[in-house]
Amino acid sequence: MKTDRIPLLENLLKNNQNDAFTLFALAKEYEKIFDAKKAIEIYLRLKTYQSDYVGLYFHLGKLYENQGLTSEALQVFEEGIAVSKKIGDFHAQSELQGAYQNLQIELDL
Repeated sequence: MKTDRIPLLENLLKNNQNDAFTLFALAKEYEKIFDAKKAIEIYLRLKTYQSDYVGLYFHLGKLYENQGLTSEALQVFEEGIAVSKKIGDFHAQSELQGAYQNLQIELDL
């Protein structure tokens, strides 16, 4: 089941295949319909072409975490922390560090 936005976003990508905002929005739409595989695929595409799009790291990491892929989630959170430090986004850095630490605590329980 697709949302009404998926065809619209896919159409927008025809004009600019690697537009960060459109890719991010499309991944979120696939998350809404519980298509984690497709959402992960799009997040990874975004990461390939726009690795400084810091928002993707939290959402991709949480998606991995929700899928039980904890090592992948931890790695993505770590990458996101590094990117957020590099670009000076301290809010994102704090969120990513919190997600990383919370996942580590869960693993230690």
